[in-house]
Amino acid sequence: MAYREFPAPVTLRGLVECGWTASLTPRESPQVHDVLPDGCMDLVWTGTGLLVAGPDTGPHPVRREPGVAAAGLRFAPGQLPALLAVPAAALRDQRVPLAELHRDAARRATDRLELGAAASAVLADLAWALPGRPPAVAVRAVAVRLGAGASAASTADALGWTTRSLHRRCVAAFGYGPAVLRRVLRFRRAVALLHAGIPPAEVAARAGYADQPHLSREVRAWAGVSPGQVASGANRSTVLPSGSWITA
Repeated sequence: MAYREFPAPVTLRGLVECGWTASLTPRESPQVHDVLPDGCMDLVWTGTGLLVAGPDTGPHPVRREPGVAAAGLRFAPGQLPALLAVPAAALRDQRVPLAELHRDAARRATDRLELGAAASAVLADLAWALPGRPPAVAVRAVAVRLGAGASAASTADALGWTTRSLHRRCVAAFGYGPAVLRRVLRFRRAVALLHAGIPPAEVAARAGYADQPHLSREVRAWAGVSPGQVASGANRSTVLPSGSWITA
């Protein structure tokens, strides 16, 4: 399988982490891989339709078919729901056809794609054609602070919010409350370190886990496999997406 990431479009810097493409040649067999939780949401052209990949709380299997090229934009945590004008919690653990959310925008983009327009350009234009607006700067600040291991209480204090307000805003922007978001972002750090070949004991210390058993429990909770299996998934010849996946 050929997988490639490319820098976020200039017009979407700060909102999008990267764009990506994935494809199998007609001679390859169908493949299934698990997308792991990373706090992100994607706009995806599957090769046959547009969909929104919501925030995950477990591994989500994706099937790739030979000869079908997929492409997407990976939005930074908390960024896409505001553009969609749809709460992230409504999309949690789902893959929703964009036409169910915004029919006209989906139709216009699909028409361009079916006429052969470059998926990267169509998806970038589509992001700005959505009815919402970019999220408040505070949304990014929440992700940065919780991603660094800050508590919900200290994050709320730093932003001048109550903990109840922080929880409500997190559910709308990220799809889950601050405690779960902190776990997801810590898990994402751990996956990146495991993919880099760092030993699990060191990963536990660097990612902020109490010890290696704590890391193992959390990886199994989010990925359904052991840290060793996550790491071995990165040793395949296929380049892994930053959103992290392992072959099922």
